[in-house]
Amino acid sequence: MDTRVYPGHCRLLQERPAHARYKVIAEAMCDNGYGDVLLSSSFLIDEYSARPSTHNVSVEQHKRAGPSIPATLSGLIHFDRVIALRCYCPSILQRWTARLRHWPPPVIVQKVVSLGAYVTPIGFKESEYKHMEWRICFNIGEAELVNNLSDTQAKVYVILTMIQKNIMQPKNKEITLNVLKNTLLVERRTERIKDSYREKISLQLHDSLEKFNGSLWYA
Repeated sequence: MDTRVYPGHCRLLQERPAHARYKVIAEAMCDNGYGDVLLSSSFLIDEYSARPSTHNVSVEQHKRAGPSIPATLSGLIHFDRVIALRCYCPSILQRWTARLRHWPPPVIVQKVVSLGAYVTPIGFKESEYKHMEWRICFNIGEAELVNNLSDTQAKVYVILTMIQKNIMQPKNKEITLNVLKNTLLVERRTERIKDSYREKISLQLHDSLEKFNGSLWYA
């Protein structure tokens, strides 16, 4: 893994040839012109989309959306298929572990680290080499953090997701649920909240929206 690209992304280099590998992966390997063999995110999506097994007569496949391949089953059930490869990135997780925090407790921090990370086939949209880049994802670890929010914090999170879906995103597609979730988790990590304050949903919601707005201006 080469992380000398845009933050949150990487390139996947072949360390050694495998004895056996999926054809869809073999077809997505390419030379970078400097003697290195890389796995192309765009080529992998193209190869996977073209596989006969993905063309079930009852499944209507739609245009690629980011790292996912949206589809509809029998005209009723909408779903996304996303290729995700398990990756080993101890240095990134160690930096996250070393951050000063008031939340979550150490046992949850270690559990999140043990869950590891994945890469999905989508590069940084402004990158000249986005077809070769992959996004590093910590979805399972983030889900564990969300599951360890207090009852009040969890309610605030649900309200924020509703605000994001019905008010924010229709006006600005850049305001994704992932951006909102990360802003909330950073707020919980860095702030010490008094017990009496924890029960005031309206105040926590106000603070979260205020910090979310500030993060957008900063970005």
